[in-house]
Amino acid sequence: MTISVMIVDDHPIWRDGVARDLTEHGFDVRATAADAAAAVRIARTVRPDVVLMDLNLGESSGVTATRCVTTELPTTRVLVLSASGEHDDVLQAVKAGASGYLVKSASVAELVEAVRRTADGDPVFTAGLAGMVLGEYRRMAGTSPGSQPPPPRLTERETEVLRLVAKGLTARQIATKLVISHRTVENHVQSTLRKLQLHNRVELARYAIEHGLDS
Repeated sequence: MTISVMIVDDHPIWRDGVARDLTEHGFDVRATAADAAAAVRIARTVRPDVVLMDLNLGESSGVTATRCVTTELPTTRVLVLSASGEHDDVLQAVKAGASGYLVKSASVAELVEAVRRTADGDPVFTAGLAGMVLGEYRRMAGTSPGSQPPPPRLTERETEVLRLVAKGLTARQIATKLVISHRTVENHVQSTLRKLQLHNRVELARYAIEHGLDS
């Protein structure tokens, strides 16, 4: 199926260039927006599979828009595309519900692959950023009062998939490792997300780390 995309950036030349590149690679660019308020309003209408979100939107915040989109539209995933690779910017975006984070120095090929993987449900980060995010979650888990076991309502297979998500494996890698289909992995992930009331794989990884499932 064609992946639908919305692009949010306050620089029209950059925004139009990304839209052109994605269209040329077969994506359905349904809309663009230049600020947070417009991004949320338009996303509610077009309901894209993936929103490419810049963080610095002039006087408005891409983090705020990300939080609104992921809260109101659980089937829409947000991939941040930002000039900044700063620690705080990445963590704020992930905490707001972003599924991944790509810096603007990425090539067109990297961007295309990142959008496809984001639509597929995989967390996608520019090299080095994923380790930083998981490292921060491990640090936070290490300073917490104590770890809780996974709730009993998770099945053994769901817990097994959750462990592999926390290790940073993609859905296809998990399918290969467990000798099950990619669709079965997706079903387990979606079931676990619903049970734990989480939004994406990044939040699943954080949950797993906090409960000691990443070892």
